[in-house]
Amino acid sequence: ISFNAIDSALSSLKNCQSYIDSGMDVATQVALDLVESFNDEEDVNNMEKVMLEYATMDRELNHYIKAFEETINQVKREKPENLPDLENLAQEKFLEMESKNSDSDLQRNEKYMYFKDQLKEMKKQYHGNDTIEEIDEDIAVTRSQMNFICPITQMTMKRPVRNKVCGHSYEEDAILEMIQTQKQKKKNVRCPKMGCSHVDVKGSDLVPDEALKRVIDSQNKQ
Repeated sequence: ISFNAIDSALSSLKNCQSYIDSGMDVATQVALDLVESFNDEEDVNNMEKVMLEYATMDRELNHYIKAFEETINQVKREKPENLPDLENLAQEKFLEMESKNSDSDLQRNEKYMYFKDQLKEMKKQYHGNDTIEEIDEDIAVTRSQMNFICPITQMTMKRPVRNKVCGHSYEEDAILEMIQTQKQKKKNVRCPKMGCSHVDVKGSDLVPDEALKRVIDSQNKQ
């Protein structure tokens, strides 16, 4: 097996990774659809199992890629007179990485964490108000609509993003502009949500708040 063959194999593996990412995105959307249409909890749990299977594939693929990259770098660094069996070397490294696997690796997969977070938010938005609505529908509606307002623009959000650190949501353009403005002044951005103590909002901490967007959209349709 040659360096060129490995390079070509690596680029194929990285393509596979984009398929796994897409699959996880689709599974997340399906799970949110299920919660939105009040489907059986078991169906939602099945989507979580699908996400864990994807996370397992993602971990395995990452280990393959890393094992081959480390093997190539090692051989290039050591420059042995006789080229060793690269495939065997990579396989050894791969098996060593796989032997250290644990369930917590899967729980820490970024897309799986996003899935759990959005699912929790979705359940809160759709099922969390049930008891309040029984007491006073007006209060429930007012409370939920308050969550739709961006703390920066004071308008209903169209593309909400959620801060992974403090859990607050903002209009995407508004928060990114705020981060950019403060960056030019070499200052940190404090979370604009009143009462929040988080003082360093970063663009990399923001994720699309799909659950909130769905609730806002469905409210607008009504």
